[in-house]
Amino acid sequence: MVVTQNNQVATKAMSYYLNSENHLDPGPIYVRENGQLHMVNLALDGVRSSLQKPRPFRLFPKGFSVELCMNREDDTAQKEKTDHFIFTYTREGNLRYSAKSLFSLVLGFISDNVDHIDSLIGFPEQIAEKLFSAAEARQKFTEPGAGLRALQKFTEAYGSLVLCSLCLRNRYLVISEKLEEIKSFRELTCLDLSCCKLGDEHELLEHLTNEALSSVTQLHLKDNCLSDAGVRKMTAPVRVMKRGLENLTLLDLSCNPEITDAGIGYLFSFRKLNCLDISGTGLKDVKAVKHKLQTHIGLVHSKVPLKEFDHSNCKTEGWADQIVLQWERVTSEAVKPRETGEPRTAAQHFYGTRARAEAPVKCPLADTHGNSSEKLQFYKEEAPDCHGPLLKREAISSQESKKSKKRAFEEPEKEQSNSSQSSKQKYVCLAVEDWDLLNSY
Repeated sequence: MVVTQNNQVATKAMSYYLNSENHLDPGPIYVRENGQLHMVNLALDGVRSSLQKPRPFRLFPKGFSVELCMNREDDTAQKEKTDHFIFTYTREGNLRYSAKSLFSLVLGFISDNVDHIDSLIGFPEQIAEKLFSAAEARQKFTEPGAGLRALQKFTEAYGSLVLCSLCLRNRYLVISEKLEEIKSFRELTCLDLSCCKLGDEHELLEHLTNEALSSVTQLHLKDNCLSDAGVRKMTAPVRVMKRGLENLTLLDLSCNPEITDAGIGYLFSFRKLNCLDISGTGLKDVKAVKHKLQTHIGLVHSKVPLKEFDHSNCKTEGWADQIVLQWERVTSEAVKPRETGEPRTAAQHFYGTRARAEAPVKCPLADTHGNSSEKLQFYKEEAPDCHGPLLKREAISSQESKKSKKRAFEEPEKEQSNSSQSSKQKYVCLAVEDWDLLNSY
């Protein structure tokens, strides 16, 4: 600011400037006198200090509040600002922040854009697990569309590490809401779909025959409204093309009353089957079914409940176990009744009626420890997977039954040698229904 008038005008201007409370520092001030410029800032420092009124000390500017500070920007911008720092507190209670490592920053950036990655195949597993945890912490897998793409990137690269065992027992709502996500899991070894009421035409039942689930060794399909048609569809790839559920060692088809003797015949293609439960099915000739199972795949009827079918071995395990639990939490909260029962109970008190007893829907799994005589559970004597203590008790209690089983084994061996050629022809000759089913794949 250059003052071209006399010194009196300059002094008035300076005094007005110094006495004003709200002013900005304009920089150095010059005064022209007798054709020469003189800088007056240094000369007026003492005047400024004497003229200025002492101001109270303020830690924050006027009008500051925490609420305004938080609402000043949206959450995304605030997150980008603070994402590069780690905030902690000292012993004195002061806020302290430190910069994140470059690895953490890169990991966070990739996890935010993991759905745009072409492939993770060949990426180190240790880093991939940290990347999966970072994406899960940022709730990337809950985003519609992007969450499914992100999950598929991990499942196609790491398979069983993402999820090796999946338990969806009595979780039919999760299946209906997250079907595509469930179908993206690969290399599962244990799958529990008990009490889900899927039916023969469900998309997930058809997905079981896919090569992505050929690694399944334990499959629980208890109480799923299955019939002979569903069993035929499930076993068609194994019977004809030798692929699909060919590695199955445990199968639970109990509480499916529409499965008859004809449907049990389709199970003979599971050559590696060690444990089978067909309790509660619509069998007409139980004795004949027992003899066929023993003859074709060497399964023996168990007189005591097998430990393999108590539904405690199959649990959700893998990197994505918390994601599945989150799915269950969201679906359970969605179906909770919003209205309370207070108006209804008040009306009942007014009219003098008794409260209606609403019995919860029970899954047949609650009757697993029922009468053992009604159980139709089978095991293979040479199977190393079956637990020994229960079978030893059975051997001690029924030695005579073993002798009769040995005789039953000797007779079918002769029949097998005579009918080996005819059995081969059966595998080659396909019915019209089988051809129609194969053409649908």
